[in-house]
Amino acid sequence: MTMADRWTADDIPQQDGRVAVVTGANTGLGFETARLLAAHGATVVLAIRNLDKGKEAAARIEAAVMEGRGTAHGAPEVSVQHLDLTSMDSIRAAAAELRAAHPRIDLLVNNAGVMYTPKQVTRDGFEIQFGTNHLGHFALTGLLLDALLPVPGSRVVTVSSMGHRIRARIHFDDLQWERSYSRVGAYGQSKLANLMFTYELQRRLAAAGTGAGSGTIAAAAHPGGSDTDLLRNMPPALRALATVVMPLISQSAEMGALPTLRAATDPDVRGGQYYGPDGFRETRGYPKLVESSAASHDMETQRRLWTVSEELTGVTFPV
Repeated sequence: MTMADRWTADDIPQQDGRVAVVTGANTGLGFETARLLAAHGATVVLAIRNLDKGKEAAARIEAAVMEGRGTAHGAPEVSVQHLDLTSMDSIRAAAAELRAAHPRIDLLVNNAGVMYTPKQVTRDGFEIQFGTNHLGHFALTGLLLDALLPVPGSRVVTVSSMGHRIRARIHFDDLQWERSYSRVGAYGQSKLANLMFTYELQRRLAAAGTGAGSGTIAAAAHPGGSDTDLLRNMPPALRALATVVMPLISQSAEMGALPTLRAATDPDVRGGQYYGPDGFRETRGYPKLVESSAASHDMETQRRLWTVSEELTGVTFPV
């Protein structure tokens, strides 16, 4: 890829008039995604669990955008929405509030996530990585989809990970890891589920006649090895190794956010596509179209996961 071919933040089209909801937007990849969308004119909603941190992040985004573009264009529109993805009650309340405040939504970025946590469960009894990373976003998307479907060019972008290849399969016999627990395996399951959800959602959107032309599409992205606080829950031995290895393969949160931003804004993106870094083993670099694992494309497992996710969350989709 030549320098001229590299997709950067400068390639983000103007987002004036678009409403973007970004989960987990107070730090790391979500913060950079929200900041750059706001810098290009989008009305951005930071959907996060801690309102104080959200307000602080919104203020930092506003200051950064104003500094970058000056006062002539006015302040960016950035707001905060309480959302706790570990609670179905919170997800339902947040979705209702978002739809009341924003009857049309152009972009939903399912970015928030937890990684390698000790064994624990959400308020609804789901293993916390599967519950937060997949089931929480599955439910939120289903509850917001009616606000996206009528909007030309609307998108659902879900952030997966290179971890979808590592010890990853959907454990239908023990989805909540009640018999035994592996931090790495549970994370891999949740990130594999993110991709399977994206592919099944896109198939349903296309079948409903909204996935072609100007209709709603679903896409996915991964950040490579990005310098965020997600690694804080690594077991001590892995954390020691990561301290040595990560500086060699990781990149800034701003660079890590570019695949998500490309999936969210590039006019050439098609439903069901997956974007990641173009460098060595997709660990760092500029965003390009990449391939996910063979397991992620198993349609029978995708459909079964969808059915189980509807049963667990109580959320059904309008497609």
